[in-house]
Amino acid sequence: MDARRRALSETGQGTVEWVALIGLVSLLFVGVVATGVRIPGVGLAQAMASKLACAASISAACIGDGKGGLTTAYGSEMARLVRGHAPTLLYENGMHALPVDYRRCRSTTCGDGPGEGTVRSSDTGEPVTLFTHVVDCRPGEADDTEAGGGDCSGDRAGNLYIEYWEYYADSSTFRGVPYAEKKGYHLDDWEGSTVRINPDGSVDQRASSHGGYNYRQGPANWGSDAGWGFLKGAAEKVGFRPHGGWGPATGGVFVSGGSHAGNIQANPLDAGSYTPHAKIRLVPLESIATAGDYTHFAITPPWTKDVWTDPEAEGTG
Repeated sequence: MDARRRALSETGQGTVEWVALIGLVSLLFVGVVATGVRIPGVGLAQAMASKLACAASISAACIGDGKGGLTTAYGSEMARLVRGHAPTLLYENGMHALPVDYRRCRSTTCGDGPGEGTVRSSDTGEPVTLFTHVVDCRPGEADDTEAGGGDCSGDRAGNLYIEYWEYYADSSTFRGVPYAEKKGYHLDDWEGSTVRINPDGSVDQRASSHGGYNYRQGPANWGSDAGWGFLKGAAEKVGFRPHGGWGPATGGVFVSGGSHAGNIQANPLDAGSYTPHAKIRLVPLESIATAGDYTHFAITPPWTKDVWTDPEAEGTG
């Protein structure tokens, strides 16, 4: 089974035995509460059951997330959606760079991984991390600056957008190319993908790639990659690529080596390693942006990009 098929089939579900154990613990709690009996330590037992659920990967809001994570930032319902739509990351053959938490690691020394098989952390133990941001344009939610905080005008109205951002220590678009290698190199790299949940329940997805957003690999993306609107528009007008880089969600993002550009559809044989969606640590960016993180990056961080407030923006700056 190739890397992509293995990745998209691995859901992080617990075994039958784990599920049965959690179910038994839950039933015991229900019985105790129903009889009105107060048992010392029941609060501790409940906390332990919650930890067991996380270990079994059946509690959607807590898998891999740090203290004060998704539920604190978004509430339980939104936390489930953010966790549930997190993409499986598929890395190009030969790629060792992993998305990590920039507050813990900003060098390839701590950010590189094995480059093959299932990857959950770097060689030094840094967990694979995606930063999240939500723009909620659903009725009754668009005015909530904590959950929304974005442009919900026009066709955006009624949609829910969930952004997933990857941070890499550096980027080298032309790695190994004589004379051009230095020109294509810079410290820090932010790439991301976005899930759009439409009012009818359908789900679309796109990924950042150089100067724009793409769905599938191919020469039709050259205008988008270069940030040339006229060429991108022409390709979309004749149907060579989907508008704005959006297409039906696949649940995965293929990451190119060197540049870390993303695509939603790609040749599965090009993937040498992957991180299952359920094993990715998710960190909300809203609190970081609100606190005014003035960390210096060589490129624009997510909270100062146009797409932060306009989830349909077509540029990556």
